Amino acid sequence: MRFQENWLQILQTTFMQHALVGGSLVALTAGLMGYFVITRQNAFAAHALAHIGFPGATGAILVGAPVTLGLAVFCVGGGLLIGLFGKRVAEREIATGTILAFATGLGVLFASLATANASTTTNVLFGNLLAISVDQLWLFGGFTLFVVLALAVIARPLVFASVDPAVAEARGVPVRALGVAFVVLLALTVTMAVQVVGTLLLFALVVTPAAAALRLTARPGLVAALSVGFALASVWVGLVLSAMVDLPPSFFVVSVAVLIWGVVLVVTRERHGARPGEPVTGGHDTLPAVPEHTH
Repeated sequence: MRFQENWLQILQTTFMQHALVGGSLVALTAGLMGYFVITRQNAFAAHALAHIGFPGATGAILVGAPVTLGLAVFCVGGGLLIGLFGKRVAEREIATGTILAFATGLGVLFASLATANASTTTNVLFGNLLAISVDQLWLFGGFTLFVVLALAVIARPLVFASVDPAVAEARGVPVRALGVAFVVLLALTVTMAVQVVGTLLLFALVVTPAAAALRLTARPGLVAALSVGFALASVWVGLVLSAMVDLPPSFFVVSVAVLIWGVVLVVTRERHGARPGEPVTGGHDTLPAVPEHTH
């Protein structure tokens, strides 16, 4: 590891610009989805979807198809199965674990058959933000637009269904349909995030920024804004540090995200006397307003 004096010039290169745009798109979607991932207790599902996408990526490598396509097909397919088979948390975890086990087996098989592309397989596991192509940027842009528009439509009932599913269902909110829609949106987010931080480091963008934001406030809108800000900061600072010392950006992205989370834990523990890991709650900020019309 050595300091690179020309790091400003490196940041202006084409591959760094692609990394900045692609990483920012992923940070935006991951930050927006993070609140729901934690509130709906879907952290395990987010982690599992990354691994479920692994055989899709290795299978795409094997047949010469785009890696993003393979990831998307398996992540969305796995997300649909999880959403359809698991209505309650316990059921969802059983369905997730079963699908994950089968997908992992397929991933091992496809990876062993695609030995000639070992470097690409490694990128899927650990991410390679600096290898994002123009075609991938267009796909990321499309995915991001779809996720943002979909959340704009379903955000309010989804918050209600996430915080109190029993009451929401009694009020006529389509809890099951919202759950399936959410998992599909999560699958698209995971598809992008895997290519930035990899299968093994996915939590850094999908869960950690939102966890930090929830320590500061319980208002859904503010949590989403803070989560996006923390995720963007992790990507941007990570890229700058990577350019400075010529090391993979995934490590720095993860490190910055964890550092932000750690600082927030310390600050909120001193201010509120809460135990580490518990979200800050207070007054009427904890629950969203109950929708008047949910049909």
